[in-house]
Amino acid sequence: MAVSGVGTTTTQETTKTNQQDTTQAVTNAAKDTLGKDAFLQLLVTQMRYQDPLDPMDNGEYLSQLAQFSALEQMTNVAEGLSNIMDVVNNIDTSLLVGQLTSMIGQGVQWETEEGVAMEGSIKAVSIADGVPSIVAEAADGKQYKVLIGQINRIGTLGASEKPSEPEVTPHTGTSS
Repeated sequence: MAVSGVGTTTTQETTKTNQQDTTQAVTNAAKDTLGKDAFLQLLVTQMRYQDPLDPMDNGEYLSQLAQFSALEQMTNVAEGLSNIMDVVNNIDTSLLVGQLTSMIGQGVQWETEEGVAMEGSIKAVSIADGVPSIVAEAADGKQYKVLIGQINRIGTLGASEKPSEPEVTPHTGTSS
């Protein structure tokens, strides 16, 4: 009987040590956020320190491997979507810059951040920190950086260009 008690104590101590090692591995992994490597390290630690008299069920391993596979696939999908978003943003910016460069020399009306309406002509197109803008020269010769959202109108400016009113002719009919 004494032998079995000693064996039990040794098994309990080993199990307690293994649980501490596993807990420490989880804590270290949590500090670095659980990624693919931490997940695999945790799985290997569990396998290494499992109780030989009461091993984990194969279903648990399969479940953890399936979770790992799903995590890896979601990570790959997220990276792919991020790359696609970057490409789309670059295409949008390129198209906008292309359209704006064709407007160099055109008249422009914009509103300053203070709410003052300004007029001038487009002299250049600029991209700073991924944000396209135009460089406009006002009538007084000063140049202004105008964000796209501040532009009210592009084209021929001035009071002489007002939309013409359609001519209305009265209907004159005769009755028979």
